[in-house]
Amino acid sequence: MAAVTLKNVKKIYPNYENKNKKKKQKKEEGGANLQITEQGVVAVQEFSLDIADKEFIVLVGPSGCGKSTTLRMIAGLEEITEGELYIGEDLVNHVAPKDRDIAMVFQNYALYPHMTVYDNMAFSLKLKKTPKDEIDRKVREAAEILDITQYLSRKPKALSGGQRQRVAIGRAIVREPRVLLMDEPLSNLDAKLRNQMRAEIIKLRQRINTTFVYVTHDQTEAMTLGDRIVIMKDGFIQQIGTPQQVFNHPANLFVVGFIGSPQMNFFDAQLSLDGERYAVLFEGVAIDLPEEMQQKLRERKVPAGPITAGIRPEHIEHRADGEITAQVDVSEMMGSEIHLHATVARKDTVVRIPITDLPADYEAHIRTGSTLQLHFPGGLLHLFDKQTTLNLIWGDEARHTGA
Repeated sequence: MAAVTLKNVKKIYPNYENKNKKKKQKKEEGGANLQITEQGVVAVQEFSLDIADKEFIVLVGPSGCGKSTTLRMIAGLEEITEGELYIGEDLVNHVAPKDRDIAMVFQNYALYPHMTVYDNMAFSLKLKKTPKDEIDRKVREAAEILDITQYLSRKPKALSGGQRQRVAIGRAIVREPRVLLMDEPLSNLDAKLRNQMRAEIIKLRQRINTTFVYVTHDQTEAMTLGDRIVIMKDGFIQQIGTPQQVFNHPANLFVVGFIGSPQMNFFDAQLSLDGERYAVLFEGVAIDLPEEMQQKLRERKVPAGPITAGIRPEHIEHRADGEITAQVDVSEMMGSEIHLHATVARKDTVVRIPITDLPADYEAHIRTGSTLQLHFPGGLLHLFDKQTTLNLIWGDEARHTGA
């Protein structure tokens, strides 16, 4: 078992085009995700992270954000352009993958089709010339943990997707690696199997003593699996924190838009300052803020002016004395709750309302075109700078440590 430390790690893919083409590409791709420099395309930008021994870290972000490249650098499958990578006390920048004492689970399983499940799991141990009785013990122990003992004599083609992924995980854990890397291992499974396998990975984590680094684009996986989450965009770290820290105190607009389902609602608003008292002005309503937020704004000396205000769908209150008027466009019955798409200040707004909070004749209140009165609790608002998109309350304080 080992800690993993990345210090200012950068990955640049060489760009072999001539300078004229580069200049043209820069001009045409001014809004592109990845930075293009004279050295090439920068896929990961000065990535620094300390992963504790036996910690479960999840790298999450949209496609192309650099999360898989970072994982592959830890594995040794991608060279590190700049920076340092330590596994335990060892600098491993130039150590071969086979000598790093890591194991990796791939998205596409990567099982040998001509081998049985047993032989697939035993393969790496045979290469190490591990004694046969030890191989048998380790394979059967891993199979029992993953509940695949009954499939040991089968070949991969006779297994379902979920069973194949268990075999791939089993092949990794029999090696008892210091670090277990997982690259979107559940993305090829259907929704039901993904839920089952998430639970299996949580159980697995409790039974084996190793450090996990897990890559996904699925926020549900990130929130349920990780001790801490690293949210990435365009090769940069946007925020590091526990799932609760990231959810409650998002560092910027990108993070808050990525974490939470349905996505947070955003509005153009004004931050007012009367003496030392702040308020949010929206649709002619002055929304008071609790003392903790007041104190943070005063400490940061945030000036009055235009801001972006956000509120999650589940935090909007539907009540008769609500100050904000909304017109219902679409209602979605989700079983225990209703998701309403309503127009507020000319913007589509999603409201989640538990069925238990609605009157018996609630259907008459949520028809298309009907009017609702909503209340935005000040303590549940998120306030963002218009230019920098940083959270005005937490900002950089939340970005790398969690708030």
